[in-house]
Amino acid sequence: MDRPLGLLAELTYACPLHCPYCSNPLNLGDFGDELTTEEWRRVVTEAAELGVLQLHLSGGEPLVRRDLVEIVRHAGDLGLYTNLITSAAGLTPRRAEQLRAAGLDHVQISIQADEPALSDRIAGTPSFARKTAAARLVKDLGWPLTVNVVLHRHNIDRVDRILALAEELAADRVELANTQYYGWAWRNKEALLPSTAQLERAEPVVRAARMRLRDRMEIIYVVPDYHEHYPKPCMGGWARRQLTVVPNGDVLPCPPAHALPLPRASVREHSLAWIWESSPLFQRFRGTDWMPEPCRSCPRREVDFGGCRCQAFLLTGDAARTDPVCHLSPDHGIVAAAVRAADEAAGRREHALAPRPHPGRPV
Repeated sequence: MDRPLGLLAELTYACPLHCPYCSNPLNLGDFGDELTTEEWRRVVTEAAELGVLQLHLSGGEPLVRRDLVEIVRHAGDLGLYTNLITSAAGLTPRRAEQLRAAGLDHVQISIQADEPALSDRIAGTPSFARKTAAARLVKDLGWPLTVNVVLHRHNIDRVDRILALAEELAADRVELANTQYYGWAWRNKEALLPSTAQLERAEPVVRAARMRLRDRMEIIYVVPDYHEHYPKPCMGGWARRQLTVVPNGDVLPCPPAHALPLPRASVREHSLAWIWESSPLFQRFRGTDWMPEPCRSCPRREVDFGGCRCQAFLLTGDAARTDPVCHLSPDHGIVAAAVRAADEAAGRREHALAPRPHPGRPV
């Protein structure tokens, strides 16, 4: 059995932003019983013993946790590479210097758009100025910087200016990730899904920027699932390379798997090793034996592993069905209809966006 390479630690779902594409669960209030500092230290220790090499610290907004520096220091002592995924809310010079001293290796900052008013409107709160200041602080302190931008109908036409902003901020890497429709993004899908024409305009812009900046900035462009011919594999295959621990200690093969009607696995009840190796949740879609047709006899079955289980569940109600993104899926018409609707909606009045609420966090 493969060992996981990375652990995504969703330390808290508290966040001052209200992004309508957030993949956090809709039932945010059910995750308020957050792991304590000592519980997170144990999780990180068990992850290192399991063979994990990278610890990605996320949320919500991980900087809300007052013990973040301690968690980073503990991970560094165990030899883990640590990566902070943040909205930059709370990344003050003092906090940044503490994290640098604790050994944090890398920082990823999310930016919603290149233009302050649009960025703040998408984020649901004034934040653009703070984000760009934090990005410059990250570079001043000598960290490698990744700029994360989630693309959707409201900002994809500005991808050239978004890339120019990333270049201005001296980002080492920029991730242009088309929206994945889980959590709040699923609720806002009709308002977020870009049209085919928008994608056709954006992709050559990205290709040209890759060529021009190839020696200075890595550009990752994640094509939207709904416009693909074949599905993407679930995190390299269900429970093959990554695992996620959410704020209350539940362990998932991928972040949106909280939506699936499957048995729970929690670090408060079992070791991380047992969950990875033996839990019914992690075994359910591991490998290829579970696959239905057309996946079972498909030559790509060990390339995309049937696609995304969470997407299959959200679109069909059955997590074991072939991902409807695949053109061979009997349910592909669901995705095709969504794309047609996005194309037909181009130029019309926009759907209202439902903002992700701020659930607060326990003291």
